[in-house]
Amino acid sequence: MNLHAIKAIYAFEMGRFLRTIFQSIASPVLSTSLYFIVFGSAIGSQMTEIGGVSYGAFIVPGLIMLTVLTESVSNSSFGIYLPRFTGTIYEVLSAPVEVGEVILGYVGAAATKSVIIGTIILGTARLFVPFEIVHPLATAGYLVLIAVTFSLFGFILGILADGFEKLQIVPMLIITPLTFLGGTFYSISMLPPAWQTVTLFNPIVYLVNGFRWTFYGKADVNIAVSLGMTVLFMVVCVGIISWVFRTGYRLRT
Repeated sequence: MNLHAIKAIYAFEMGRFLRTIFQSIASPVLSTSLYFIVFGSAIGSQMTEIGGVSYGAFIVPGLIMLTVLTESVSNSSFGIYLPRFTGTIYEVLSAPVEVGEVILGYVGAAATKSVIIGTIILGTARLFVPFEIVHPLATAGYLVLIAVTFSLFGFILGILADGFEKLQIVPMLIITPLTFLGGTFYSISMLPPAWQTVTLFNPIVYLVNGFRWTFYGKADVNIAVSLGMTVLFMVVCVGIISWVFRTGYRLRT
């Protein structure tokens, strides 16, 4: 394995993150803090407990997941689209670097950024609502898994996009609405039976509930199903990226 190539790509992407660290961190943390203030402290104090968990604490995993998903997709898609836009992607394609090494560099950096932001938001949440984490190691592992999986997904979007504006279409018009409707602010058991069935077709439901289980040991869906669907999605993304680099689709044109 070409560790030097992985390190070079990873360091370059992290350097871009560090050059805009205030913008990269302040924006998602500030917006999430507003959610905690409005829904956690203000509205949450008037809400009853959900499954034995206070409402303010209940929404913490969902809000972290909302930020991690959007940041993972955005960071990774921009990371690979910029070399395509400037033409420097040809240097990567002509270099003695394997597909796995390229993925480790770009996706590893994007996932690292998302994990950092998610960790900061987790610490920020403690300033607004009290909560305890039942499975801290599972929380850390699940956070990394989600960040890597959606960084892979963002990598694919960055390859398919043919303009900067299209990089934001999926995060803004698909991922964010699905996350809001995926149990971030409520338990799906609170919905009428028909809508509970419909909600189960939303893949974000399994991600949010899997992450919530690591916090409180309770979830609306089976944790094994949540984990299985996440791993399956990650494998599919890796397969698509491997095919793209083998064929040069959208990379050499």
